[in-house]
Amino acid sequence: MPLKSKLPDVGTTIFTVMSQMAAEHNALNLSQGFPDFRISPKLIELVNRHMKRGNNQYAPMPGLPGLREQIAEMVYNCYQSKIDPYKEITITAGATEAIYATITALIGNGDEVMLFDPAYDCYAPAIRLNGGVPVYIPLNQPDFSINWEVVKNKIGANTKLIIINSPHNPSGAVLSQSDLKTLEEIAAKHDLLVLSDEVYEHIIFGQQHESVLKYDALRKRCIAISSFGKTFHATGWKIGYLVAPEEITNEIRKVHQYLVFSVNTPMQHALSDYLKEPEHYLHIAEMYNNKRKFFVDSLAQSKFEIIPSFGTYFQLLSYKNISDLDDMTMAAKLTKENKLASIPISVFYQNKEDNKLLRFCFAKNEETLERAAEILCKI
Repeated sequence: MPLKSKLPDVGTTIFTVMSQMAAEHNALNLSQGFPDFRISPKLIELVNRHMKRGNNQYAPMPGLPGLREQIAEMVYNCYQSKIDPYKEITITAGATEAIYATITALIGNGDEVMLFDPAYDCYAPAIRLNGGVPVYIPLNQPDFSINWEVVKNKIGANTKLIIINSPHNPSGAVLSQSDLKTLEEIAAKHDLLVLSDEVYEHIIFGQQHESVLKYDALRKRCIAISSFGKTFHATGWKIGYLVAPEEITNEIRKVHQYLVFSVNTPMQHALSDYLKEPEHYLHIAEMYNNKRKFFVDSLAQSKFEIIPSFGTYFQLLSYKNISDLDDMTMAAKLTKENKLASIPISVFYQNKEDNKLLRFCFAKNEETLERAAEILCKI
């Protein structure tokens, strides 16, 4: 019997495609967002310690109580917001699982979900798989800011959820206090839920992260999603968490328990111990800002235009003064001929809008960044 695909237009993600191309052509890989430097030896030692202690069986479905308590303390340290660790925090198998479980729990047939284009690629498929309808709102160019008047005009009877992402992947833009207050007013007026993808919350430059958890009225209707993989540059661990009001949390956990049931136990124990020292997460931004500055300064003699990055570990470069090639072709050419892999930004747009932009990951050693800059300066 022939299969009927639920996602007929979805193929392999661009991250897999470009990483494979980089491997095939022996190119530096600044495409997929993973660091090439070691994580904390202390964190490794803590995982090893808990494995040897026998903490290797199923953790509680919502996550270890000790880890959730430490997350609640971290949220208070960062945002002065009091969260119930038992009723409002759930440990997930990475942020992607948290996003999927949330959308599955909250979105049904015909429900409309607002996305800001360009958007990270896991949102729309999850919406469609659950019978929802993605509604795309283009971000302003060139600063990738939100036009809230367009948002207001797009809200209809079926609008149920708005997804925001700050710091924003792929652009590195961040939402301001004014943005969050406007969102708070809109969500309350139209009785909307908000999913806030905040996986890069600790990688923000020159300012404080505006989390939805800082806004009392917004927090009552919001799901905030975070990632230990991003924060502690251990992307392969696939551990994240979500914070949501009790009644929303209860619905999400119903889905979460049948997706993964629970998350890696010794790593939860290790993270619980590691979070007891706030300096482990309070100085992440400084490290990445130094890497960003090093990469940008190394590009001073290049013909690429540098688009300001205010958060994440991604840097956009415009090649509009270099070539008329579309960004997919340019990314492939750069990988195959110049031995440097990046991500074309058009893949993040629903309509594949091409603004001659490539995304480079600077979560790398300085040696890697220096070699990449040397390549780019010769183009």
